[in-house]
Amino acid sequence: MPLAAERHERILAAVRERGMVRLADLVDELGVTAVTVRRDVTLLADRGLVQRVHGGIALPRRVQPQQLREGAVGAYGPMAMRALVGMVVPSVEYYWPPVIQGAHTAVAGAGGRLVMRASRWDDPAEDRRQITALLERGAQALLVAPTTGGDGAVELLRWIGSLPVPVVLVERHPPPELATLALDAATTAHALGAGLAVRHLVTLGHHRIALVTTRHSPTSNALRTGWREAVEALDLPSHEGLGLEVPSYGSAGWAEAYTEVLGTGRRLGVRALLVHSDREAIGLIERGRELGIEVPRDLVIVTYDDEIGSASDPPLTAVRPQKHRLGTIAAELALAKLADVSEEWPVHRVELWPNVVVRESCGDPARRTT
Repeated sequence: MPLAAERHERILAAVRERGMVRLADLVDELGVTAVTVRRDVTLLADRGLVQRVHGGIALPRRVQPQQLREGAVGAYGPMAMRALVGMVVPSVEYYWPPVIQGAHTAVAGAGGRLVMRASRWDDPAEDRRQITALLERGAQALLVAPTTGGDGAVELLRWIGSLPVPVVLVERHPPPELATLALDAATTAHALGAGLAVRHLVTLGHHRIALVTTRHSPTSNALRTGWREAVEALDLPSHEGLGLEVPSYGSAGWAEAYTEVLGTGRRLGVRALLVHSDREAIGLIERGRELGIEVPRDLVIVTYDDEIGSASDPPLTAVRPQKHRLGTIAAELALAKLADVSEEWPVHRVELWPNVVVRESCGDPARRTT
């Protein structure tokens, strides 16, 4: 049996010579098992050296979608008209409705139709099932927020990257193992948003800022990263022990957990909180009031999301992701890629910054956005 490096060179040489090579032919030519060939091909594809096609591999190239009539022009060039665009999201409740609405606006503006399906958090098999259903429905482009971590996620993304239609990831990036996976993506700079919140609180004179997140939030990791990076960049005192987790507001044990968070903050001299998300921030205000802690007199709060922050009492200063615009941009990317048949489409990774909306929960009544 040839060594792995020798097999890889022979595979690449065969692809260069013939353009496309069947996996069954590689088994015969290399004299190895199908399992070995699949493992070699997976490694080469993950490194961006070959591209999977049905039954085999080819040199990396962009699969050309069928040419549709072009008309409207978006930020990324002429957009395909009257296209059927499929969208798979992990939820149709929290966070995602404005994203879906933004995508619908863009697709409808191009005379097309958006067909949406809901998957489940952290369920690669369900993601794949819903994507397959949309392709069978006739979707000509896809907007997808797939699982990117845990068992099955890498294989799911490999499969998504091999689909013969344009795909745009929404609020997702391929994991490091698939750094060269040529998928477009539209995302929010959540880590930067956390940093903006920390900086706002520092300008108000706060130098110990606790981060409060829910245990099952998919955005929490990015917020923790941004919070830590901002604390270090601004040379703030040690924030050891100030990254706190709580159950969702209203769930079992929430009142006791929120009481503990408020007590911890008081013991450590913390008078500023960055909270994900609005519901939990409102719960902390409610629990604090019952304990004699008033916002903003005794404690200031910035929430992350701004779904219902303005309805809080007091209204919450918030970091607001641009969800509707994110959906619009993701759809325009997919429609522009669908219309571009030149094979010169570069991979787009678009990242939107959230805004900071200042309200009374920080003791500053000014209505302004930064």
